Amino acid sequence: MTGITTNVESNRAPRPFIVRWLVPLFRFFRQLAQNPLSLVGTLIVTLFLILAAFGPIIAPYDFDEVIRDENNSIVNRAEPSLDHPFGTDRRGFDVFSRVIWGAREIITLPGIATAISVALGAIIGMTVGYYGGWVDEVISRALDSLLSIPALVLALVMLGIAGPSDIGIILVVVLLYTPIVTRVIRSATLGVRDLGYVEAAKLRGESTIYILFREIFPSVLPALAVEAALRFSYAIFLTASLGFLGLGVQPPSPDWGRMVAEARGEFARTPWTLWYPTLAIGTLVVGVNLLADGLRRIFRFEGSTV
Repeated sequence: MTGITTNVESNRAPRPFIVRWLVPLFRFFRQLAQNPLSLVGTLIVTLFLILAAFGPIIAPYDFDEVIRDENNSIVNRAEPSLDHPFGTDRRGFDVFSRVIWGAREIITLPGIATAISVALGAIIGMTVGYYGGWVDEVISRALDSLLSIPALVLALVMLGIAGPSDIGIILVVVLLYTPIVTRVIRSATLGVRDLGYVEAAKLRGESTIYILFREIFPSVLPALAVEAALRFSYAIFLTASLGFLGLGVQPPSPDWGRMVAEARGEFARTPWTLWYPTLAIGTLVVGVNLLADGLRRIFRFEGSTV
């Protein structure tokens, strides 16, 4: 019977490529669903990703389109209604459309910066953790010196020198968060570099690059996934903060932080122009943090909270 079963299984057609990807994804969401808050966070992040991808199609107006009535008069400071769910601001812009368009700005820049930070941090962290010794000491002390500077202060200094721009924001986030990711991955690497399968790869004469990316990287990937979600959350908040201070994406781009700053002086007359971008920032940050907490539970990893 054993031989027959083996023959049947060996003749079974391989599963389609999409099935091989969907099964682990289904298991992942099933694990997230065991914690309702983590599932809520995942759904929130998914919703904002959809808004970022299809915002121009969903939004009823362009982000810089001035709303006018049948008399060609500007419809400014209009209260929320069926025509304008989030109302209009003092310039006649539809707040609902600007919030939807702004999802792309608030996700794209932090997303790119976080991806670069995570990639650099993973490479540096695995390298210094694997080699140890003076290499570890020198690089770790240099990165610790960056961590000693408050994030917002360093961001203000850099953008004050270079000027506000998309590239400037990405560079600030990369400089701030690469040392944090490096420290976490270095710690994870120290825990696996002396294990048997790594030693076996050394005895086989494998190259350092092979050992780092084929033997060590899969072991530190859970820590990296959790840290990436946390850094993304902080990057979103930092980007919105810089926009609020006027150092983020410049007008007329619908940056949520700048929308909050502009609405602050109009709060007594048009409070809705402040409520909705603030609510969008808070909801997205909370959603990403809930997702990060779900990843931490799945991987049973305690990452950094810096």
